[in-house]
Parts: sequence; C-alpha cells; structure tokens
Amino acid sequence: MAQDFERTLEQNISNNSGSPTELRAATTTDDAIIGVRCTNTSGTSVNVSVYVENSTTNYFIIKEAPIPTGGSLELIDGGSKVVLMNGDAVKAYASAASSVDIITSVVDTISA
Repeated sequence: MAQDFERTLEQNISNNSGSPTELRAATTTDDAIIGVRCTNTSGTSVNVSVYVENSTTNYFIIKEAPIPTGGSLELIDGGSKVVLMNGDAVKAYASAASSVDIITSVVDTISA
C-alpha cells in the first residue's frame, strides 16, 4: 500500500488555551505526525504549546516553548513520529495573537 502524505497549514494560531487551533484530527483512521514546524511571524518573542488531545486529557508534545522573533521550532524530526489513534487530535496555541504559523506533516491512514 502506498503511503498518503498530507499537510495542514495554519496561519495565526489561537492565543487562547481554552479554544486552541486544531492542527489534525484522526477521525476514522490512525495517522502518524511526521513533522510540526512552528514559526514566529511577529515582532517579539512568543511561546507556543502543542499537544495531543485524547478524550478529555491533553498530552503535551511541547509546552510554552519560546520562539524568538523570526525564528522557528521543529517539534518532530530525525525520523521520529507521533501516532494518532482514531479520535485523537493535535491542537496548539500561542502566547500572543497573530504571531505563530504552523505546518503539520502527516502520513494518513497508517493502518488498514
């Protein structure tokens, strides 16, 4: 079976931890997150948090990590993966509005 690579692009993610931006949801299949790049597009340093939500529990990939002005942060690299099971979602929020863009790379449907 061929692998189905996909990506999501999120511009100006939420700055509200109670209403985060959803980066990816595994709605009917299991998926593998193979990359998450967070980029600071603002004029000041900003913090970012990214986590997997499973039911009502959050499992942080990174929490309140600083990104300097004009900088970026690659959360999953070197061949690492984060597996999303059916029903999981990856969500993110930043410490300031209109300050962080995120590109998420995924292998869709890792099991049949």
